[in-house]
Amino acid sequence: MGSSSNAAAPINNVDKGVDYANYFCTYAFLYHQKEMLSDRVRMDSYYNAIFQNKHHFAGKAVLDVGTGSGILALWSAQAGARKVYAVEATKMAEHARKLVKTNGFEHVVEVIEGSMEDITLPEKVDVIISEWMGYFLLRESMFDSVICARDRWLNPDGVMYPSHARMWVAPIRSGLVDQKKIDYDRAMDDWSHFVNETKTFYGVDMGSLTKPFTDEQRKYYLQTSLWNNLHPNQVIGKPAVIKEIDCLTSSVNDLLSLQANISSIITAENTRFCGFGGWFDVHFRGRKENPAKNEIELTTAPSEDLGTHWGQQVFLFYPSTRVSQGDNMTMNFSMNRSKENHRLLEVEFDCELRQSSGKSLPSFSKKFYIE
Repeated sequence: MGSSSNAAAPINNVDKGVDYANYFCTYAFLYHQKEMLSDRVRMDSYYNAIFQNKHHFAGKAVLDVGTGSGILALWSAQAGARKVYAVEATKMAEHARKLVKTNGFEHVVEVIEGSMEDITLPEKVDVIISEWMGYFLLRESMFDSVICARDRWLNPDGVMYPSHARMWVAPIRSGLVDQKKIDYDRAMDDWSHFVNETKTFYGVDMGSLTKPFTDEQRKYYLQTSLWNNLHPNQVIGKPAVIKEIDCLTSSVNDLLSLQANISSIITAENTRFCGFGGWFDVHFRGRKENPAKNEIELTTAPSEDLGTHWGQQVFLFYPSTRVSQGDNMTMNFSMNRSKENHRLLEVEFDCELRQSSGKSLPSFSKKFYIE
């Protein structure tokens, strides 16, 4: 995931210095860039999207938002771009300049160090390319900066790479649900022991802090989503799209709060519902007036083959519920940006399960944090 700045700063009143310390600084390290550059699904998708659609790049002006190491800018130049503006908010820009020079494209690629919201280009561009996707697509809120770039610098007939995105959820089974509950119980047992010892040996009763400690541990162990590489056989119900994004027309306001009402039929026999898995895919389609010759998809869905560094987000429900093939699960899904940190997300599921026999089970709901 490349790095840029926050286009929604006026909405969230974000301090740039704090935002840099919490977010951008990570992308200034080569080890982090290497992790992304080693993701074959990510790399192959962007490579194929560019080189199988050279007509979008040949002789054109390109803007790479959050260029990172500069790889997308270099590929754009190799595909025949007339000019590439590679914008990077961190000192990684220095490494990108070195790569551009050693690969012989300093006459085409101009690396600009600065936030997307603050820099000025000498011209409008024909293509905006960016790898802006965070965990569960929208964590990090980097798409805000892509929207800012689009609204300021994209020609009216320009194209976005990627052009579309979708968010998915599906019911899953996972042994992690039991392990996280065990970890939570151990943390609470340890706290109880700590309170008793502190009072016995030091004469101070820490019991008044039990509730805030409990809330803290519950959030950490039971309400924070997990990064995981799910196997397809852990998906026990039909996946459903909760959000579709057209990168050419979506606004920041469209993404501040998401709501969806969906249903999923359980496809596995006699298993446990342990929660939901969430993932995304993006597509390189060009635009209606100027379509891609070869549409490319990048998916982070559970796979038996190569996973991605994004993996999937797992939202665990405890206790788990026994389900059977043919049961119908309906769900109200909501996702909002965290009030404390606009790059993090808060997710809530309200679910009802109707068994194939027609019997309805008690509804259940849970709030999660993507941190």
